[in-house]
Amino acid sequence: MTRTRTPDRPAGDAGSETGAGPSLLYLLKRTELVVRARLEEVLKPAGVTALQYTALTVLERHDGISAAQLARDSFVTAQSMADMVRALESRGLVRREPNPSNRREKVILLADAGRRLLADYAEPARLLERRMVAELGPADVQRFRDALKSAHRALS
Repeated sequence: MTRTRTPDRPAGDAGSETGAGPSLLYLLKRTELVVRARLEEVLKPAGVTALQYTALTVLERHDGISAAQLARDSFVTAQSMADMVRALESRGLVRREPNPSNRREKVILLADAGRRLLADYAEPARLLERRMVAELGPADVQRFRDALKSAHRALS
């Protein structure tokens, strides 16, 4: 017996508990991957990856954090973040300075060039998000946002 692959029922997907279609885990991962691909397209002219952009947006909200905290907040390993910080620093998008409360540690700060890049790509990123929820009404978008936050809290 062969399984046919369809957009709603990919090969190897066991479906949800109710059997009503693909599992939520599958749907979430599929959405994450397409968002990342589209964000990569948007950012291509800037020469940064979606992961680098994510790290820059984290610094925009929490400037002056450790590489370990930046890695956690950017969803990458500490080793990946070390490589990423070096790449971003070499482009002048971030800078490292000694941590005033721990001289052995450095904090990472968003440089002016990083702030300009984020400002330049804020609207394209907003347009991508709007495209993602274009078929939802404002109340549905808020419920979607709340549901994602709840799911995160439940697993954290």
